[in-house]
Parts: sequence; structure tokens; C-alpha cells
Amino acid sequence: MGKKGFTFLELLITITILIILASAVMPLSQMAVKRSKENDLRQNLRVIRTAIDEYKKASDGGRIKKDAAGSGYPPDLKILAEGAEDLQSPQSGKKIRFLRRVPMDPMNADSALHPDETWGLRSYQSEPDDPKEGDDVFDVYSKSGETAIDGTPYRSW
Repeated sequence: MGKKGFTFLELLITITILIILASAVMPLSQMAVKRSKENDLRQNLRVIRTAIDEYKKASDGGRIKKDAAGSGYPPDLKILAEGAEDLQSPQSGKKIRFLRRVPMDPMNADSALHPDETWGLRSYQSEPDDPKEGDDVFDVYSKSGETAIDGTPYRSW
């Protein structure tokens, strides 16, 4: 009996232990992925909202053309990345850019959409409880119907 190796029973026990350990690790890794996406969502919302506020500040300060009846908020998210003409610049045609690019909603699974199409838009005229698109962009929100780890819907962030 000089053979060395594992018996079938030893292999079966080892595989069973590995399956039990893997089943304990999977939910933890899924939670880590969800937590990472939530952090990305928080950061992207903060970046876009800051850019919208800076656009409004520039509009109120006379640096950007504003319609007399307009609110001073950007007409869409694209203009934050493309830029608006700086009326106070000595160089003609110089633009003020508020974002390098519009970030994508990390909760949106459709990668074929352009990043500015992944966000829900709320106009200045719409109600806070019932956001609707309009002539300007006052705020953004995630279109996701999922809920966060803390139980709040992503749409309400």
C-alpha cells in the first residue's frame, strides 16, 4: 500500500468545503459591487449638480447669454460639456465649460445610450415630488427603479 494520493471521500469533503466557502463569499462580493455603484452614483450626481449650479451662477453674473423669460439654468446636459459662449471674455467665441464630459448614470444598464440620456431631468417649473422635463435642467436624478442598500430608491437621491 505504498500509493500516495487522495481518496474519493477526501476529494468530496474538500469540494464540499470549497462550495460552502464560495457561497459565503458571493453575497459579500455582490454587496461590494452594489456599494461601489452607489458611491459612483453619489459622486456623479454631485458633479452634475455642481456644474448646473455653476452654469446658473455664470448666467446670473452676465457671463452667459440668458433669455429674458428664461430661468438661467442650462437647456440640457450637453451644454455643460460643450460649453457656452463667455460674453465677458476679450476673445470672441471663447467658451466656458462646466464639465469635461457628462458622466453616465452607473445604475443604468443600457450602455448604448449617450451618458446625458441616462439621467432623468427636472426642470425649474416642475414640482419636487413629481419631476418633469421642460425648457431647462434644474436637477438630475437616476431613472433606476431599484432601491439602495439603505432602502431608499435611487430616483430620490
